[in-house]
Amino acid sequence: MTTPLLPATATAAHATAPGKPLHDTSRRVDLVSDGLGLDPHEYATQLQQVVDAGAIDADNYSCGGAIGRLEALFAKLLGKPAAMYVPTGTLANHLAVRRLAGDDRRVLVQAESHLYNDSGDGAQALSGLNLVPLAPGQATLRLADVQPWVERSRGGRVRNEVGVIAIETPVRRRDHAMADFGELERISAYAREQGIRLHLDGARLFTLPLHSGRPVTAYAALFDSVYVSLWKNFNGAGGAILAGSEAFIDGLFHQRRMFGGALPSAWPQVALVEAYANRFEDDYARAWRAADELVGHLEASGRFRARRLPDGSSRFFLSVAGVAPELVAERARGRGIVLAWPHPDTGEFPVQVNPTLLRLPPAELARRLLDSLDG
Repeated sequence: MTTPLLPATATAAHATAPGKPLHDTSRRVDLVSDGLGLDPHEYATQLQQVVDAGAIDADNYSCGGAIGRLEALFAKLLGKPAAMYVPTGTLANHLAVRRLAGDDRRVLVQAESHLYNDSGDGAQALSGLNLVPLAPGQATLRLADVQPWVERSRGGRVRNEVGVIAIETPVRRRDHAMADFGELERISAYAREQGIRLHLDGARLFTLPLHSGRPVTAYAALFDSVYVSLWKNFNGAGGAILAGSEAFIDGLFHQRRMFGGALPSAWPQVALVEAYANRFEDDYARAWRAADELVGHLEASGRFRARRLPDGSSRFFLSVAGVAPELVAERARGRGIVLAWPHPDTGEFPVQVNPTLLRLPPAELARRLLDSLDG
């Protein structure tokens, strides 16, 4: 017997994916992508299905039509009064902290966050914000990290208020580890007492309910604004949603346009999103049941070992012994399984759990991976 990677989800998965609103003929199992990893032909085919069904109305410079419909959907899913489409998550985070900061230009962020590491100092260069990185190497930003900096900012010779605390969860640079929800609650309560605004980088937020037991609305309620990616889990060609109060969203499309983010026709980017968003949490739970069963088969063979982070979400790790892991990845691709290249130090494969795991029975998927060890 093997211990399930996800408690209480070790029941057998169906051999095929659950009924989907879009016809998907691919049998490729993509263990790298957050979503289905649609290739251009697959995306174009599904886009044609949506258009043929009459489910899409064109937008006008990213306003109205299919975009307006999607904004309303995600505002409801996140429990926020309003939402706005943004072409990239980088811009969504930037617009959020820019608006929330106002005249208080200091922004506290996680040292491991996307906003601090992967935006080219855009908030500093383009909006004059001062990002202060905290909690290096950690997924959780704690109140004990935040409070001294708030007091230090107020106690300097020149008073310099913290305007925003921006938090990412799950944290990509920590292998999608979750921030501790109790600490999020404590930071939120403290920030509101101090008049500090809060932004959530929730690019992969919809994976968290399965692991934390808390709905996405519970996370979003702790923050003034929240960003969610439309392509990572929901198979858009790109795009993001930024949600908050009506006052926060009102007129924000002007800043979106100022930064070059008002695409003349954004609907092709997001036409598939609604269908997948409405069923993502169910599909993701089924995918984890399949992953648990797959790991059971692999570990029972004695040739694979699995490792999962205690605070992890959508990723676990596989390792093999007695064969070069690079060869396993190459051979697996020839058998319809896309594995990430192994980590150069540990030889482990990071495995991303997504609904492509439902395209094959776990026993068949395990057989193909085991065959990949031998040639």
